[in-house]
Amino acid sequence: MTAYIVRRLLILPVLVLGVTILVFAMYAMLDVRERASLFIRDVPKTKDALERIVKKYGLDDPIPLQFWRWLVGVRDPESGEWHGGVIRGNLGWSKVAQRPVWDALLYYLPATAELALWSIIPVLLIGIWLGVQAAVHQNTFIDQLARVFAITGTSFPTFVFGLLGLMIFYAKLGWLPAGRLSEWALQQVISGNIVQYTKMNTIDGLLNGRLDFFWDALRHLIMPVIVLSVVNWALILRVTRSSMLETLRQEYVTVARAKGLPEKDVIHKHAKRNALIPVATIGGFTIIGLLNGVVLTETVFNYRGLGYWAADAAVHLDIISVLGFTLFNSVLLIIGNLIVDILYAVIDPRVRLE
Repeated sequence: MTAYIVRRLLILPVLVLGVTILVFAMYAMLDVRERASLFIRDVPKTKDALERIVKKYGLDDPIPLQFWRWLVGVRDPESGEWHGGVIRGNLGWSKVAQRPVWDALLYYLPATAELALWSIIPVLLIGIWLGVQAAVHQNTFIDQLARVFAITGTSFPTFVFGLLGLMIFYAKLGWLPAGRLSEWALQQVISGNIVQYTKMNTIDGLLNGRLDFFWDALRHLIMPVIVLSVVNWALILRVTRSSMLETLRQEYVTVARAKGLPEKDVIHKHAKRNALIPVATIGGFTIIGLLNGVVLTETVFNYRGLGYWAADAAVHLDIISVLGFTLFNSVLLIIGNLIVDILYAVIDPRVRLE
């Protein structure tokens, strides 16, 4: 397995380079003047200003040369300093965040990571448990109920479910508010009474010993987590049920039952482990999707994470931010794919990664 992991890690730079080429190709499809306007922040976008930007950044040079400058940056001949360069962390300027794109990614990532952290456990554990129960009790009431739930969760639009939750639990009952923090809790952060160790509010609340702050942050997370869980439960439930049904028909399961093993051991020690292999793929990419920022959920609940930032950037035609978000997602997907492959060997010892 070690040799396989090393080979995959050596291929990673090539894959990332391919992703950067695709991202730059989308950027290069814009007109020269349109690309020049992305470099101007606070000055009027006059024709002369645009022409100066075109000359300064070489936006009318051959595309391969522009890609090289965009990738590695340009060195100032006088000061010797490097300007730009994706590999140096310079992804451009985010207009909607009013900060460099890389800084914007780091600023919004903790919020999305916190949402993903609280969503992963119920999504995986409950989704797998429901799928196993549906397969074990095939064609019974439990199975039929689980299948109805799966179909409803898959077909029901995420934003509609989120809006219904807001109308009932926020507007009508006032139990679960939107956003990340209440006004009083936000003031605690601004005033410095809450030290932001991780910038994940629930974790920082515990680290500061402030259970009131922790509870306020958790209340704001409950509805987004429920929405994400229900949608992803449906998918994982269907995959787990299908895989479990196929596994239960295998000969080794029949042999285990013929030996007189308890049904509980047959299900959990023999069938379930092998049935989880396809679930690992779906679960892995579900987690990656959560870390990438769930655009609809974060937008509906005014939850200012990566998805909210990306949606705001798209609405305001902040192309540089959208491309930076795309590049981040692509790299995360490549790394996540490697982790999922490794999980195969962990779940099923018969799988050999060579």
